[in-house]
Amino acid sequence: MTEILPIAYPPVPNPRRPGFRLPPGTCDSHFHVMGPPDRFPFADTKAYVPATAPFEHYVNLAELLGIERGVVTQPMGHGFDNRVTLDAVARSDGRFRAVLKADDRFSATDYRFFHEQGARGVRLTLFSGAGGGMELAMFDRVIAAIAPHGWSVTLHAMPEQLIEAADWIAKIPIPVVIDHFGRIDVTQGLDQPGFGAYLDLIRLPHVWAKICCAERLTKTGHPYDDVMPFVHATVAAAPERLIWGTDWPHTQRWSPGEMCDDGDLVDLVPVMVPDVETRHRMLVGNPAALFDF
Repeated sequence: MTEILPIAYPPVPNPRRPGFRLPPGTCDSHFHVMGPPDRFPFADTKAYVPATAPFEHYVNLAELLGIERGVVTQPMGHGFDNRVTLDAVARSDGRFRAVLKADDRFSATDYRFFHEQGARGVRLTLFSGAGGGMELAMFDRVIAAIAPHGWSVTLHAMPEQLIEAADWIAKIPIPVVIDHFGRIDVTQGLDQPGFGAYLDLIRLPHVWAKICCAERLTKTGHPYDDVMPFVHATVAAAPERLIWGTDWPHTQRWSPGEMCDDGDLVDLVPVMVPDVETRHRMLVGNPAALFDF
């Protein structure tokens, strides 16, 4: 019998215009393009059926929100077939860069081609499922292959993986970005071991923190008050090495009411990072340097 997979809800089709005005040059350092599946078929993830979220929809959203640049991050829903992400970069008139999904299947020639197409990083998933796992030897080979191009490596990990891999992460010889506050459980408080490991890592001079996914981590919903202590601890630990992202189209929402409004996420920016100088670095200067705009 065919397994019935959960079907993801699409993003809010009519988000409100935010009250907070993003500064010129703002970069959304983490979003995905999904499909359309007639051009870019979804991968057989064995996990869920993605919602279509094409390039055109994101471009319209970015204009509404005041976002001028973006980093298209290869989604699990397309696996290791990075064409959908590179296509979005090619159509962006220089406004987008790409972070790709990678493993041993790609050669030095592939990475040269990807660089020419606008890729500036890879994203590695350290937890099992989602096409990932603690394959540190393979990750080292990928990092060695991308290092000559000046790329960064983004790590998608749960708290237990950050604890287990902390020594390895500390020795990575290129810039490292840690996704989504290490996917901590906000009900466990600031003193939980995984969050401590995360804070220790982002204090290192080559490790960056991505302010992203409060809406995924919350247990109480908008305005995400339960996530704010973790955000503010992150900002205090690494104010010079922050980037920000929407995580549009907010995949893996299964029920009505779970999907966030991207206008709300933009209005959350000054709440998360009140200091104007730190916020400008996070939105404009840091991504420009990290992703070679």
